[in-house]
Formats: sequence, C-alpha cells, structure tokens
Amino acid sequence: MKTEIPVIRVEGDTLPETWEKAVLATWKEGLDIKTEYDKLSDPPSKDSTMIMVVNDPMREPRIHRSFPGGLEDLEVYRQEVVFGIHDHWIKPEEGKWTYTYHQRLASFEIEDVAVNQIDYMIRKLSSAPYTRRAQGITWNPGIDPVTDDPPCLQRIWCRLVRQDDGSYLLNMNTHWRSRDAYKASFMNIFALTDLQRMMAGEISKGLKEKVNVGRYVDISDSFHIYGSYFDDFQNFLKNVGGRSFAEKTWSSEFAEPFFEDARAKLEKEKNNS
Repeated sequence: MKTEIPVIRVEGDTLPETWEKAVLATWKEGLDIKTEYDKLSDPPSKDSTMIMVVNDPMREPRIHRSFPGGLEDLEVYRQEVVFGIHDHWIKPEEGKWTYTYHQRLASFEIEDVAVNQIDYMIRKLSSAPYTRRAQGITWNPGIDPVTDDPPCLQRIWCRLVRQDDGSYLLNMNTHWRSRDAYKASFMNIFALTDLQRMMAGEISKGLKEKVNVGRYVDISDSFHIYGSYFDDFQNFLKNVGGRSFAEKTWSSEFAEPFFEDARAKLEKEKNNS
C-alpha cells in the first residue's frame, strides 16, 4: 500500500503522447487519497506529483482524440488563455468568475496597478536572452486562499537557449498547484504551448533573431484523477488501449474547420455583447 505521493516523470516528443503517458502513469501508480470535493460515496482519487516533458510542443499531431471536450471548446479555451477573450466575465461581486489565467498574467493587480507579466517576459528576454528572471505568477495571497476555485496554474518561467546555427529556442516551464489530470490538463497544455509559440514570435521581433519553440516542461504538485468519475474514465482506458498513435490523435489541420466554427461563434458573441 502506497503511503507517499509518488513523483512521476514522463517524456514524449508530442503533446498528446506525453499527456497520455502522464494520465496512465497516475492511474497505475498514483496514491489513493481523498479530496475536498468528494462525496461520501466517492472512492479516493489517484494522485501524483507529475513532471511532463514535451520535447517538441509544436510537432503534429497536437491533439489527443480522448481529451474530454470538443475541438470548438479547445479553440475557445486557447483564446481565453492567450488573448483573454473572456476576461470581461470576471465579476466576483456578482458570483461569476474570480480570475482567468490571461487576466492574472497580462493584468495582475498590485496596489491598484495592472502589471502585464507576459509583456515583461517578452521584453526581458528580448533585452537579455540569458536571463533567469522571465517569469509570471498567478497566485494572489490576498484573495485566492479563501475562494472556492483558486488558480491551479501558479507560475510560468521562460528562458532562451542559443543553438549551434545561431537561432534561439524558447524553453517554458509551468508550475501547477493542483490539476485534474484527465479533464483539464490537456486543454491547459494545448493553450500554454500556444502562448509559448506566441511569445517566441514576439521575442524574435525584439531580438531581430530567429526564436523557435523549445521544450515545454509541466510540473504539477497534485496531478489527480477524481474517484467521482472513475466509471467514465474507463472509456478513456478503453479508447487508448490497443490503438495506434495515429488512431488516437488529430492534427491541427484536421481540427482547423472546427476551430473556424469556434472563431465565428466567438465573433458573433462579441458583436452581441
């Protein structure tokens, strides 16, 4: 019987490969432990401290077919994280959202001053490519400890690495307090690696040198599979077992028509607001 939260490291060349390895490893090796969200009838969750290394985050295929959600949902979430399309939904005084990751990273409020940490990271790496100070945080100790839904993402850290051909790779690490391994983490990684791609492009403009997307490392203190949905999770296990990698994934090209539909709906939503 396990008595400690295991520390698990998985690595893969692509996002869906690495994500699948992480979820399966937690299912097989995770500690059985209760959570604050359990009902009395729920079995304990499976939990691990997880380190995921995605060697080439932009390599296709980028999408796992078994992530819970639709392709339109994935595009909406990407735009929420990268562009802040739903930051205006933050209205805790009305019982609505208390934050978005984009708002915390691009407009973190400190003493009534909004700090754009994404812009800071881009400017810092553009002026000092070797810096170790390019990071952004989300946790607000003044309000987050008492809320029912505090941020899972805690910190982003980036650094440039010079290559033999003179170009740079932008490495990104993300640190998470708590993470639903099955129902949330894939969409998280998809969006954060797209933010990494966007930042690489902006840093390239600032440096006037080529900057490509480097490896992505994802660190979760609690990477968990909830006991409340163990029955549904059996479908995931069935879907990933015995299939080839190609049968379990979609390329961005395949997903693009669905992404276009999502963008059209978002534009309509914007015009009607």
